[in-house]
Amino acid sequence: MPAVLSRTLLDATLELQLLPRAAYSARDPLQWQSLGVTLERQTGVHAIGSDRREDFDSWPGTLALTPAGVEVFSESPQGGEYLLLRWLAEPPSRAAGARRQVSGHARALALGHQARRLLLAPAGDSLALEECALQFATLAAGETPRQAPGRGAFGRVLKLIDEQYAEPLSLRDLAACCGCTELRFLRDFSRAIGMTPHAWLVEVRVQAARRLIERSDLPLAAIALETGFAHQSHMGSAFRKCLGLTPSQYRAAQAL
Repeated sequence: MPAVLSRTLLDATLELQLLPRAAYSARDPLQWQSLGVTLERQTGVHAIGSDRREDFDSWPGTLALTPAGVEVFSESPQGGEYLLLRWLAEPPSRAAGARRQVSGHARALALGHQARRLLLAPAGDSLALEECALQFATLAAGETPRQAPGRGAFGRVLKLIDEQYAEPLSLRDLAACCGCTELRFLRDFSRAIGMTPHAWLVEVRVQAARRLIERSDLPLAAIALETGFAHQSHMGSAFRKCLGLTPSQYRAAQAL
């Protein structure tokens, strides 16, 4: 199972974690404020500020701010990659705010991917990581909650990509799931997720290739074809862009 990547920053006032795609059952510590962004879609049950458990379906690009004092329990049978920033707060007052959530947050998703590259880098750059974490923290004072457009239809699109990422999907194929034109689909999907359809398809393929590298001894060329890349160098280019590592470097890191 892939491990949690965790770094304590700025004299222990910030804690940055890259949570892997793995089953979990967790409760957030009450004395910490947290800001997280979903890097992979995940489903499960949670209870926020009460004992009432509800199903959740967290899409990529979902930014969530939890003030100190708001208890959050979350459980998922599969999980999904998630970037989490925590920082110690003053003891919460009775008027502590509620948990806020924003969908399709392109800036949060971009900073999440940047932080992932820095956390995975064999030679850590503490200054770059601290700057990235602080930029991410500034999003806590940002937008008010909003719903992504066409949630039901885009759920079908995300499911299609999850199931058929190794196939040569076209914009027309994906737009057909929503019953709209390619141009409208491109605009609305990018607003809903914070990435274009092609960028998200490449991200899903990279995640699938990561799991095969972690769990098998298949040659990299075979993994590239298995996960929808045209060839090994195509996969290598996507890895460097998404993770800051080549597939060979990623495999070597898993052996340590």
